[in-house]
Amino acid sequence: MILLNDPRTRRRRLGVAAAAAGLLATLLTAGPAAATPDPGDSPAAQEQVSKSDAAEAKAAIASGEIPGKDEIVHSDNIEHLANVPKEAFTGLNSDLAFQGKYAFAGNYDGFRIFDISNPKAPKTVAQVLCPGSQNDVSVSGNLLFLSTDSSRSDNSCNSTSQPATEKSSWEGMKIFDISDKANPKYVAAVETACGSHTHSLVPERKDVYIYVSSYSPSATFPDCQPPHDGISVIKVPRNAPEEAAVVNFPVLFPGEGPDGGGNPGAPTNPGVSKTTGCHDITVLPSKDLAAGACMGDGILFSIKDPEHPKVIDQVEDNVNFAFWHSATFNQKANKVVFTDELGGGGAATCNAAIGPNRGADGIYDIVGKGDNRKLVFKSYYKIPRHQADTENCVAHNGSLIPVKGKDLMVQAWYQGGVSVWDFTDSANPKEIAYFERGPLSTDTLQIGGSWSAYYYNGYIYSNDIAKGFDVLKLSDRRTDPAKWVHLRELNVQTQPDYFD
Repeated sequence: MILLNDPRTRRRRLGVAAAAAGLLATLLTAGPAAATPDPGDSPAAQEQVSKSDAAEAKAAIASGEIPGKDEIVHSDNIEHLANVPKEAFTGLNSDLAFQGKYAFAGNYDGFRIFDISNPKAPKTVAQVLCPGSQNDVSVSGNLLFLSTDSSRSDNSCNSTSQPATEKSSWEGMKIFDISDKANPKYVAAVETACGSHTHSLVPERKDVYIYVSSYSPSATFPDCQPPHDGISVIKVPRNAPEEAAVVNFPVLFPGEGPDGGGNPGAPTNPGVSKTTGCHDITVLPSKDLAAGACMGDGILFSIKDPEHPKVIDQVEDNVNFAFWHSATFNQKANKVVFTDELGGGGAATCNAAIGPNRGADGIYDIVGKGDNRKLVFKSYYKIPRHQADTENCVAHNGSLIPVKGKDLMVQAWYQGGVSVWDFTDSANPKEIAYFERGPLSTDTLQIGGSWSAYYYNGYIYSNDIAKGFDVLKLSDRRTDPAKWVHLRELNVQTQPDYFD
């Protein structure tokens, strides 16, 4: 293991010639059909890189500019406590949720439950086989929710892949009873238009509302017709989850014609995804707010009436954002961090040619009051460590680290690893810690790295697509106060009020 004290010494210029000549143009002109954000539900094919890129990656490893293949490096204030490799599942690891002493880890083959009462030695409690991408996971009380965004033969966990052009195909939400963590029970399913790529919970006492995000409709898909410019809202009675049903489909991007509203994408805005739904939504129930990352648009909306969310403001960045992927509020709800998943999570975008403003985070201040609030752009943040052109790397899922008076975040960057950064000054964000592995390969671009990295009750948990479940300990005077904040439950897309 190598400890690199100063990440600034590793601002290498990998991939300049290749990216400048071809990769950059490809990424900026590819529409959602050509580069569907997030890996597909079948194993990702390895992509051969040019001989010059492969040679450059090997030279960078030899010189110490990047870690060796599978080698772990991190800042001095990060300790790698544990790694639990994949067991029964061979699919891609995806998102995480937490409850008490348990972590729930999504995988394209199903989900896995860990006992994390001893963070140094997590134990597998259950593995539930239920194929269907992305298997985005969240929990509330005795219920677990699982997203299916791949066309399946039916809603069972024994389903097989089936074309979306067939009316009988199924996509949507699955609901499990997890009152017995060792034996989850599948209790309900709700089909939703265009499936469920991700989902966000708005929990109430008697019911749980689910905001279902999905996109990329087609006139050839019977259950996913254009313009699809909204989200599905599901109401789940806690005491009768089998009665869960879609209760609304609010249109977030009203517009005339078959294309609806929202960002038109190319050719009007080259390199930008056309808005045909949302990728992910983060809700802040304590403030009745939500932020939506919706392909070509970022939105702020009110959820005072959870069945009828209302858009307050809508922004676009047609210069540096290709695909609005996810959102995170700060604790005071006067900032939102939006991520741009340039290249769909399957490309090497953390190099000098792509630069610091693409495939990055966009930090927005929220100014004004009530329905007159506006999103005001302040700056971009991107990890300062350039990666090899064999490493998929781009801004991905992260969470707040709860410290009063500070805006701190931990975030996954696929093969760029895990970054801890400070955006207290919206205009001048800076990294304060990191953890990463060397490339999976120096000859081919393979999908891997941290999908989600979240702070929960004193530790950072990361679900690595290829390497498994990681536990990190962060020791830093700037973040140490967060260790006193303990939650009973955490779904990152349902942000808690940490200090209530």
